[in-house]
Amino acid sequence: MDIRSYKPEDRGGVIRLWQEDDPNPAPWNKAADILDNKQSYQPGLIFVVEDSGAIVGTVMAGYDGRRGWIYSVVVTPTHRRKGIASKLLALAEKELVSLGCTKLNLQVRDGNEGAVKLYESLGYCVEPRVSMGKRLGG
Repeated sequence: MDIRSYKPEDRGGVIRLWQEDDPNPAPWNKAADILDNKQSYQPGLIFVVEDSGAIVGTVMAGYDGRRGWIYSVVVTPTHRRKGIASKLLALAEKELVSLGCTKLNLQVRDGNEGAVKLYESLGYCVEPRVSMGKRLGG
């Protein structure tokens, strides 16, 4: 398995992986749109894992100069529990540190206890916050 930065030729594989992970996304969460938008802003913060020519894992991060964010970690079900998510997160964290990031945040959907356990095993902790959001522009 090869873990590395995203390249334009990975587009189809990344979109397939994300669509498999979320087959019925909200209109603002379409895989192709997210990937294209990310490539126009901080393109260096997407990493992939390739196995036998197929994209089997991704992490997408961001940094605003104050805090870093992990926006998504996706590993295909056939490759889970093999350390791929941990390696992807370590690579994203290393890149964020190189940019000057000293605080990293992520959000987990309510009820995704498997993800919470994974992140806790990697040193993340639940912080007392209220997460709020607002859709803009339609």
